[in-house]
Amino acid sequence: MNEPWPVTDLDPVRRLHALAGGVRGAYVTEAYVDAPFERVWSLLGDLEGAFGQVVPDMERLRVVRRQGRHVEALVRSRYGMRARLRGVQQPGWCWLQSRFLLLGVAAAPEGPGTRVAFTGGVRLPAHAALIPLGVRREGGRSVQRLTALL
Repeated sequence: MNEPWPVTDLDPVRRLHALAGGVRGAYVTEAYVDAPFERVWSLLGDLEGAFGQVVPDMERLRVVRRQGRHVEALVRSRYGMRARLRGVQQPGWCWLQSRFLLLGVAAAPEGPGTRVAFTGGVRLPAHAALIPLGVRREGGRSVQRLTALL
């Protein structure tokens, strides 16, 4: 009766798939990039700098509070939308969300390179769903921009 509960560790990319699987309308773009994890995460983890060059619709992101791995940031999209995002950032993982916006990025070492994954989008008010317009295209553009920066 008291058998231990099964436990498994997921790498950040698999964890992103698992979390996005619980959000209706979410789509995960995943790719392999031929660069070491440390180099990839130095760009993706730089929320106020290179991150905005990778994610196509981010015009500005400013971290206003950081406590350990917990982050709060103000963002503005190139379409004029503004949001206060709250979430978690640690090596290989960033999940930020507000009432109307979700942003998820993950990276994990794979051989000599890195596996990366992106998800995100605009939430429907009062629903646990994302508007699926342009999500696949934006994810693909994020991978292209990341590869160009590397």
